Amino acid sequence: MTSEPTTRKLTRRHVLAASAAAAGSFITPVRAAPPEPTKITPALIEAAKKEGKFSWYTSVDLALAEKVAKAFEAKYPGITMKVERSGAERNFQRIGQEFQNRIYNCDVVNSSDAAHLIVWKRAKMLAPFVPEDVAQYFPAAHKDPDGMFASWRITLCPIAYNTKLVKAEDAPKSYADLLDPKWSGKLVKAHPGYSGTIMTATQQLSRDLGWSWFEKLAKQKVMQVQSATEPPKKLAQGERAVMADGGEYVAEELKTRGEPVEIVYATEGTPLITGPSAIMANAPNPNAARLFHAWSMTREAQQLNIDVGALRSAHPQAVDRPDMKKFSDIKLMREEASVVADQADALKAQYVKYFKV
Repeated sequence: MTSEPTTRKLTRRHVLAASAAAAGSFITPVRAAPPEPTKITPALIEAAKKEGKFSWYTSVDLALAEKVAKAFEAKYPGITMKVERSGAERNFQRIGQEFQNRIYNCDVVNSSDAAHLIVWKRAKMLAPFVPEDVAQYFPAAHKDPDGMFASWRITLCPIAYNTKLVKAEDAPKSYADLLDPKWSGKLVKAHPGYSGTIMTATQQLSRDLGWSWFEKLAKQKVMQVQSATEPPKKLAQGERAVMADGGEYVAEELKTRGEPVEIVYATEGTPLITGPSAIMANAPNPNAARLFHAWSMTREAQQLNIDVGALRSAHPQAVDRPDMKKFSDIKLMREEASVVADQADALKAQYVKYFKV
């Protein structure tokens, strides 16, 4: 795995402390109630075009992020969308460090770790904004009650295997199966210190299976990578036979392209990963940010996420891809973003204790 950067890491506690020190009257306070829903109007489009650009910090796979950017720029010519893609934990560190130094480059942020949005909200780093579609269609579980963020994407963190290296009848069916000695040296997984998806999945798996499962898994000579986008790619390349975790949408896209990847939804349940988006309180291009955020939550954009990116959606008008297992038919683990927000540093430390990376 690539070594850690030499810059000092900011824990969630550090982010809150740094934001409190840096905050001034320009920070929008957390509201007691969400603002009125915002429609996409000619006035908003014109204001966004006057700014002409904005930046989007995201942890979604770069190929999908670029497709989203192209779709938005085609819909609203004259506005350039700059994609800043990295792992969710890396983006969290970057935004915290930028904020600490009063550098405001990020307009819209998307994270695969919903806990990040809770931390940023507590630190008063987000601007209240409710897109019309979010207010009208999104379930309460997928939108912040104060109007600070909403689920731009949903994905899962399943097991998968290479169909050229593993027969279907021999493939693992559960997380318990991954501890079988026959998988020693044949597993790949991503890291919660880099990936928000894996951070969220680690909390759910440690809660439901216990840390003893991780301790045993660490003895399986696991290939450790960073991003949740990497394990499916290692499978497709034949570098490992089975992935212990990784992004469902990446595995599905590889499978669609004919790569030898097959997904397994474990009998114990599959970690559920919401990916909220929000506008930063100090966004340098607030109107372009509002336009993109509003558009990104429409049925049109949400269906694009599904059709092009194999993601899931909280928008009830968006429909599952026919080549994917129905979302409603999958046994899911329960997401607890607030727990991750409070315990992420301890979760990472416990993980490193076993995997030594």
